[in-house]
Amino acid sequence: MNMRPTLPLLALLLAPLAALHAKDQVPSTPTPGDARDVRIIRTADQEPRASLLGQPSIALWKEKHLVVAYQKGIAGKGDMGSIDAVVSTNDGDTWSIPSVIFDHEQRHGALQFAYCNAVLYHPPGQEVLWCFAMRCPLNYHDSEDSHLAAAYSGDGGRSWNPVELAMQYTGPLVILGEIQRIIENGQPVYLLPAHRNTKRADSHGQREQFVLRSTSLLDWSLGGYVPQPEPGKIFLHEGQIAVLNEEHHLKMVMRTAEGRKEGGALNPPRAWSSTSADGGKTWSIAQEEPELWNTVSEAWFGQSRTGTQFYVYNDGPAWSRMALRYKIKPPSGAWSDERTFFDAGIHNSYPTVIETVPGEFRAVWDSGDEKRHRRSISFGKLTLKK
Repeated sequence: MNMRPTLPLLALLLAPLAALHAKDQVPSTPTPGDARDVRIIRTADQEPRASLLGQPSIALWKEKHLVVAYQKGIAGKGDMGSIDAVVSTNDGDTWSIPSVIFDHEQRHGALQFAYCNAVLYHPPGQEVLWCFAMRCPLNYHDSEDSHLAAAYSGDGGRSWNPVELAMQYTGPLVILGEIQRIIENGQPVYLLPAHRNTKRADSHGQREQFVLRSTSLLDWSLGGYVPQPEPGKIFLHEGQIAVLNEEHHLKMVMRTAEGRKEGGALNPPRAWSSTSADGGKTWSIAQEEPELWNTVSEAWFGQSRTGTQFYVYNDGPAWSRMALRYKIKPPSGAWSDERTFFDAGIHNSYPTVIETVPGEFRAVWDSGDEKRHRRSISFGKLTLKK
């Protein structure tokens, strides 16, 4: 007598085991997430001399006119390179060919510079778009000992003019967070988060998060440093500032890492934050954000015009940088459960987000494939829902 089960019966018997095993597997068709109209706006294949495309920034010039700046890396130089910009006049549907903002091949006398981490900013009511970045001599090994550089555009990002800044702060810095504007004594004050990481090349160097202040966007001075409960224990960096209310109370959420070794995630892996009630001149002692995941990866933090705080980040272990998730925190509420911003089974990192109208956002980030990162610049739209 044939005791072997028939194929339908065998499938029925194995189904529970298959379902149990499937819980531990990555889905073959990942859910893209809540970001819509996602598209690639520039790829490494279009830039054959670039070792990577990364760290993009986005700004709104006027209605439906968007500008994105991004870095083109130099092989063997980590995150150093040139910075280009592309323009869309139809809300991101199509994009122009790139224009050059900072060119690492351009000579300045006997010097050549490499650039990193573009930060675009369009001052309200002004017909000028700014791009701030880091600049260091091309012969440096990496960009950790950079200084502030700037250029401006008067035609919506199609052409750029370099500017030499008048700096009251003259030390090395790393920038990445967006500029925020407040009003003090009837005049605008601009706030630019920055950090110092001189410890990589100097055992007696420093790793400190701080803020620069300016009334002109040309002349920058030191605001305040972010203190820690135990100085040096945590590397607070790549902070993002939100203006919380009309009294100009500020909150800065920062990327974190072990302060006494290179590249290690905290345990538990969390972002930390600090607040200021005097326009960034002084900051509270930093503290852990229990609901905000961070594993040594840049995250975006801001507040919408409706008062909802918004945090976009990479989940997973340190340096994996695959899926982008997000959380929101309504006024007088708690942080939401984790939501998926974009997850396509590929590398994604360095998100930057702007609000075009209340509750409506445009975002850019760098993407790769299953094994490589920073191979393209991605763009998407998001409607913030409760």
